[in-house]
Amino acid sequence: MDTLPLPVVIIGAGPVGLAAAAHLLHRGETPMLFEAGETVGASMSQWGQVRLFSPWRYLVDQQAQALLEEQGWQAPDPDAYPTGRQLVETYLFPLAQVPAMQAALRLQTRVSAVSRLGMDKVKTPLREAAPFVVRYQPKDGEEQELLARAVIDASGTYHTPNPLGAHGMLALGERSLRQHIFYGIPDVLGAERERYARRRVLVVGSGHSAQQAVLELAQLAEQESETQVWWAIRRPGVGQMFGGGESDALPERGHLGARALALLERGQVRLVAGVQIHALSHTPEGIVIAGEEEHIGPVDEIIAATGFRPDLSFLRELRLSLDPAMESPVALAPLIDPNVHSCGTVPPHGVDELTHAEPNFFLVGMKSYGRAPTFLMLTGYEQVRSIVAALCGEWEAARAVELALPEAGVCSSDEGACCAPAASSPLLTIGLPRRATGAKSR
Repeated sequence: MDTLPLPVVIIGAGPVGLAAAAHLLHRGETPMLFEAGETVGASMSQWGQVRLFSPWRYLVDQQAQALLEEQGWQAPDPDAYPTGRQLVETYLFPLAQVPAMQAALRLQTRVSAVSRLGMDKVKTPLREAAPFVVRYQPKDGEEQELLARAVIDASGTYHTPNPLGAHGMLALGERSLRQHIFYGIPDVLGAERERYARRRVLVVGSGHSAQQAVLELAQLAEQESETQVWWAIRRPGVGQMFGGGESDALPERGHLGARALALLERGQVRLVAGVQIHALSHTPEGIVIAGEEEHIGPVDEIIAATGFRPDLSFLRELRLSLDPAMESPVALAPLIDPNVHSCGTVPPHGVDELTHAEPNFFLVGMKSYGRAPTFLMLTGYEQVRSIVAALCGEWEAARAVELALPEAGVCSSDEGACCAPAASSPLLTIGLPRRATGAKSR
């Protein structure tokens, strides 16, 4: 009696996870796609008001588009810039409704653990031949398990934000004041308006997410005059923080930085540089933030746009080959390390850079970058194209990484000269809040 082949499990139904499923379906493979949220693109929907840096022509995976067009989907204007919400509703929702994709998708289902059948992390003999055991739990059901021949983790980093503390740990008092802290980019002018109107608000972070939050708060302050905006950054000065302006290869990103800089020049926002947060305390006057030498506040609310980090807890029984600093695959880390790279471009890469000591397990998308910032969406699409080709034994195709990315024209550190801008910009800084994507598009 014939047995069905084991599926390839994909964790996370954002743009990169759905693209991985599309490539598997194209090659006749069986994907099984788990998404903890209520819909596909659930994390992206949480910053849905943010406009992306790149136009539609750079936001759609080619194989996903082929699936959609078979169903009569009409691509949006390639030169239009969507918001995160528009990307989800116009692209990801229809993709999830493609019959083959719908059959593979399990919403509101969280993967809680991944291991090898009959083996813990220590056991080596016959390990590579053993299938993966994927444990998962539907929202209203009991934990279950299935076997898989490969696992692709595209679950992102949005739900594990970096803390405010300068040590990489929660600042003293941060946990107890969590109800006054928003991690990411709140919808200041929409759903969260009343939370921030007529309040004293501190934004912490220097990336694009922080700039977006500051711009929206400044607009709110024009409408609600009692609103006060503070902005704290860890770097000693603004340096290249606002990007390349008109020279930026991503014009919308350059425009964002120029607008944020203009706020400071007009004195609409109070900027404090060189802040190393150690403690938060609640006083009768409000929340006071203590650094090494400075104190900020009192304030009423804090927006932590300090980036994100990967959740590796449910992968504990796998042999992950991770860089000790970046928490990204070892071979990828030198290409993305912000300590040594002054510019935000990363060479296209594929299965070779993403392979772990655990065969047929892969971190992709934002999660593959670990703690490094500025993930590019087209890079994620190329990652999964290469991995799927390798899983299907097509190694020549897997290693033919040909995606061309331009210089960004923006430095990611204050040292060194900015990159020369490129003539074109076929990429997207993924709309994940700072780091996290750091960068998003806005």
